[in-house]
Amino acid sequence: MKIFKKTPWAFVILIGIVSLFADMTYEGARSISGPFLAMLGASATVVGFVAGFGEFLGYGLRLVSGIISDKTKRYWTITFIGYVINLLAVPALALAGSWQMAAVLLILERTGKAIRNPSRDVMLAHATASLGHGKGFGIHEALDQIGAVTGPLIVSFVLFFSGSYAKSFGVLIIPALLALTVLVVARINYPKTEQLEGKGKTDRPIVSRKFYLLYLAAVSLIAAGFADYPLIAFHFNRTGQVTTEWIPVMYAVAMSVDALAAMILGRYFDRYGIKILIFSTLLALLFAPLVFLGNFYTALAGMVCWGIGMGAQESIVKAVLASVLPAERKATGFGIFNATIGLFWFLGSFFMGWLYGISIGWLIAFSMVIQVASIPLFVKLKNFKG
Repeated sequence: MKIFKKTPWAFVILIGIVSLFADMTYEGARSISGPFLAMLGASATVVGFVAGFGEFLGYGLRLVSGIISDKTKRYWTITFIGYVINLLAVPALALAGSWQMAAVLLILERTGKAIRNPSRDVMLAHATASLGHGKGFGIHEALDQIGAVTGPLIVSFVLFFSGSYAKSFGVLIIPALLALTVLVVARINYPKTEQLEGKGKTDRPIVSRKFYLLYLAAVSLIAAGFADYPLIAFHFNRTGQVTTEWIPVMYAVAMSVDALAAMILGRYFDRYGIKILIFSTLLALLFAPLVFLGNFYTALAGMVCWGIGMGAQESIVKAVLASVLPAERKATGFGIFNATIGLFWFLGSFFMGWLYGISIGWLIAFSMVIQVASIPLFVKLKNFKG
């Protein structure tokens, strides 16, 4: 029985609610996964490897998932499979009795996300074609980040009062099941999302191979210079720039800025095009000196800049791809793009972690210079509008 009117906005909101509950689930788990692994006996090296490898796998497998999605056109089936693996691996951590089992489940969670993302983004691209890709992906990211903020707070609350990692992971079965329930509702009401594109709305072909490669290179440079929060949190804790109890709050602040920036930047992207990425990059690259030098207040300002960068990557970057990729290769295009970004993010994070032990000054210089290097590429592409 269909209970929602078939409108593109309704679909975007439904999938946004799915993402809200999904992020609540796995971001909640990720906020305590490091200490949990350590409690089970894992070394710092193991914790770092699990986090890094999980992220790399989570991006790299999107290439395979994207190709399969385009060949089979079973976007809903692949999305469901990915979400089930992605979400149910989290509460299963409550049963993990060794760091090896916990590591497998954490990597499995990232694998599920890799499976479902290209197909889900294709369906969102269908829905946002008539709304404005920037605005549509921006609203989706905003809902997504509400979950990213509330999940860690819920887990922190449960852990504080129970002192139990098992209970903290176990409670996440609730948002996981809510996410899957809303996903079922979306599937019932929108079995063929391509119908949401509207009359006269057609996918523009890729402007050119050169455009795609230049755009991929530009965003890869940003990813390589964008420090992961675990490194930032490590710095806060080591230097005392931010006290222990404020470290998760800093992350929540960044995620809140991410949500707001995604909506604002997405709207302006629909009006001004790729030029908005030049503006967001210049703001975001300031996070490095503000976060790694100074005091609590500069750190707070740095996390605002970091959040703006995250919001741009999750809204405008996807909106550009949704605008230029042809229907028959849309999932593959998303997959190739995300796999490449994941590789550069992993390599950049690894290199910055190494630089941290040598010179914070060199770390800051690397982060800023490599992100600035993306600007000339965006300037070449600036006449493109979504």
